[in-house]
Amino acid sequence: MANLPTGLISHTRRVQSLYKKALRCLESWYDRREVYRYHAILMRKRFDENKDIRDLRIAKDLIAQGEEEVFQSNHWHPRKFPESPGGVAYERVVTPPDWMVDHWHPLEKAQYPTYFAKREELKKQFIEEWTKKYGKPSPIAH
Repeated sequence: MANLPTGLISHTRRVQSLYKKALRCLESWYDRREVYRYHAILMRKRFDENKDIRDLRIAKDLIAQGEEEVFQSNHWHPRKFPESPGGVAYERVVTPPDWMVDHWHPLEKAQYPTYFAKREELKKQFIEEWTKKYGKPSPIAH
């Protein structure tokens, strides 16, 4: 949800977004790279023909027509990147939190002695810096 526009979108940004959507639409329709590139060049030519229009009413109408055309010509099964939302590998790899390493069995830790020695050193440094910055925590009476 972080990529949703919340304010006003400039004309330039709308044109850029439309161009990218149009290219992604072409990418979904044409599997062979050379065919896709041919149609992408034709698409770029269409955008370049209208780049010098200064009348904002005409430019706004062209963008609306372009967005409608992209919407109408969308592929029935658009291509998605594997790691993007909706892709086959989206959130597939779960990175465990750092504290999980502290719960390893001692025999597992013995396989990586230099890593765990450095880790203990860094943990001590972190605690020292934290106490220097925030002070010692007060004991909680129960």
